Amino acid sequence: MSARVKAWLETLGDLFWLRPALVVLGCILLAQFGIWLEMAHVAGYDASSPDANWGYSGGAEGARALLSAIASSNIGVAGTTFSITIAALTLASGQMGPRLLRNFIRNGRNQTVLGIFLGTFAYALMVLRTVRTVEENPFVPHLAITGALVLALVAVGTLVWFVHHIATSINIETVVDAVQQDLCRAIAAYTRDEPGAARPDDAPTGRALAATGGGYVQAIDEDTLADWAQAHRIRVTLRVRPGDYVPSGFPIAHLSMHADGAEAAIRDAVTLGRRPAALQDPEYSIRQLVEIAVRALSPGINDPFTAGSVVDHLGDALCRIAPRHLPAGVVLRAGRPVLVHPVTDYDGLCDAMFHMIRQNAAGSVHVLGRMLDVLARVAEVERRSDRAAELARHAALVIAAARRDVADPSDLADLEDRYRRFHDRASSRA
Repeated sequence: MSARVKAWLETLGDLFWLRPALVVLGCILLAQFGIWLEMAHVAGYDASSPDANWGYSGGAEGARALLSAIASSNIGVAGTTFSITIAALTLASGQMGPRLLRNFIRNGRNQTVLGIFLGTFAYALMVLRTVRTVEENPFVPHLAITGALVLALVAVGTLVWFVHHIATSINIETVVDAVQQDLCRAIAAYTRDEPGAARPDDAPTGRALAATGGGYVQAIDEDTLADWAQAHRIRVTLRVRPGDYVPSGFPIAHLSMHADGAEAAIRDAVTLGRRPAALQDPEYSIRQLVEIAVRALSPGINDPFTAGSVVDHLGDALCRIAPRHLPAGVVLRAGRPVLVHPVTDYDGLCDAMFHMIRQNAAGSVHVLGRMLDVLARVAEVERRSDRAAELARHAALVIAAARRDVADPSDLADLEDRYRRFHDRASSRA
């Protein structure tokens, strides 16, 4: 599956109406199927027979009253469900950040709940239109009405479950854990078991290709672009990576030599969109976690415990990266580099994780101490010297911030002690 198709499928997940619309369509088809079974007397089934009336057994007037009650109640509950969802989105936007709204909108359970209520409403309407009294050539689809009763009971259970789901989904620890799970999946997909090929030392030269339109780089189809470059015996050097914003007319690639169809090949391989995507960007979930921590450290919220929890989850992500290799951004064909593109390295990941939290945690002894503890634990797991040096650099930045902003001598002494323990643990692994 190409990267462009994957980006398109990810965009479909952001459409809040898509899943409810599919559920409503399915319920309409189910209603039509139940009515057809009643009219066709499939396999000799006769709903009017006393032996067959295991479901609804009333007449036309009772059927109309029952279906009307089911339809009216479910459309009312659907409105209530939508209001609760909007309230949860408002709370999440105010306390956790507007970029976290995407996680709630993409939540398939919220979409399915709304679809069940709307689908039950649509089902009841479709069946109600076929009920006829004695004056209208009587017809009562008993089987389809029984299906409406079943859907109504399902809707009751769904409402109880939905209230529980909303109450737990807006819990800050639940949100942090959900984003951290996305980060873990991104790390598993982004990292490699073996080191990649070495990047060429020569600077990119040759013809520059500019972007025809602006937007965020959502995905890059490396294999397709590498195959095209190999077929034309050239090297393509990209200047952007997933997550970067590309202004209109910005040169996003260099070709080692001229090749026909280069603009179309680059345009098809690099997917641009109106917003960043998590498809190939490992920093996407990191930025979400950092935003939660930064908002928690704001004076209006002042919740250092949430920021400390985020730091713990970021440390877990670094421990998962420790035995793995990050991609080098070089694609080989027949042993020759045909595609070179920028990638997120270990230093960039650490900067994205810790810089903003440290800058906004000035004077917060709890958060600064938690950062030193987490860095010490990661240093114990990490075996590469270059990565250990990067961890030591961030630990030095943390203690420097503490020496500058922490006024209480006892608090500063505690942070100094944690900084010494970091060096002791890091040196024991050297």
